Amino acid sequence: MLTTNLTLAEKYDYLSEKFRRAFAFLRETDLEALPLGNVPVDGEEIYANVQSYTTMDAADCPFESHRAYFDIQYMVEGEEIFGYEPAANLAPSGEYDAEKDLIFYHEPKESGTVLLKKGDFAIVPPEDGHAPRRRSAAGPCKVKKIVVKVRV
Repeated sequence: MLTTNLTLAEKYDYLSEKFRRAFAFLRETDLEALPLGNVPVDGEEIYANVQSYTTMDAADCPFESHRAYFDIQYMVEGEEIFGYEPAANLAPSGEYDAEKDLIFYHEPKESGTVLLKKGDFAIVPPEDGHAPRRRSAAGPCKVKKIVVKVRV
């Protein structure tokens, strides 16, 4: 799944070599065996962040975005509601942290969501805010997720 605005369709090449390397990592690696934390793929250009958590209420999972990296959020196990909204439509709740490449936002009145299940992924460009880790209507769920960071 890739969702963004048509104005960004030609800005990024989602089939570039960096993205192909990121997808090869996801296809060719034993993801279930990876330890939690950062896993190098291609230096600072591509790396993976292996996460394990239990999904939470939306109020505990704020929208966020990044400026230096795309996210490829891949569900290894479990499922979660994944919120998305263009960052231009979101009100920051704090300052951008360049070291973490992270800014958080207040909850918007309206936003899109998708249910990500095992094997699903979402590509998030810097222009889009996203709200991961949200529980579905079925309740909290144990998740293992790989967030592959691809430098812009």
